[in-house]
Amino acid sequence: MKYKIIVINGPNLNLLGEREKEKYGDISLKKIETECLGFAAKNNIELTFRQSNIEGEIVGLIQECRNKYSGLIINAAGYTHTSVSILDALMVLKIPIIELHITNIYNREEFRHKSLISKAATGIICGFGIEGYIMALEAIKNILKK
Repeated sequence: MKYKIIVINGPNLNLLGEREKEKYGDISLKKIETECLGFAAKNNIELTFRQSNIEGEIVGLIQECRNKYSGLIINAAGYTHTSVSILDALMVLKIPIIELHITNIYNREEFRHKSLISKAATGIICGFGIEGYIMALEAIKNILKK
């Protein structure tokens, strides 16, 4: 069985490799996508990889997941800490959801310690750098195999 997984990336992640390299490294989101697609091809996963800086677009992508995907990985970036709308959209889903962060949000500014979307997540991966994307794909694959 082929698993249909979507990875949704939030605001400013399109600037990976350019911004705050000391926190996020110098790898671009396009390179992360390429690595994820390689993993997916080897693991019977049909992968969609998306990014938006616009909260409403992210909500729309999440809503599309209802009948289209078997799992969701979301790096909501700054919206993690502010978006009730994204949480509400996630709460409707009946599929596994992995919340992903490149950095350890609990080792950063205090306002980042609170994730609004965690309530909807099956699991959370944070602080492992870009390797977290592959970890999240592995985790969601294992959840779906059960």
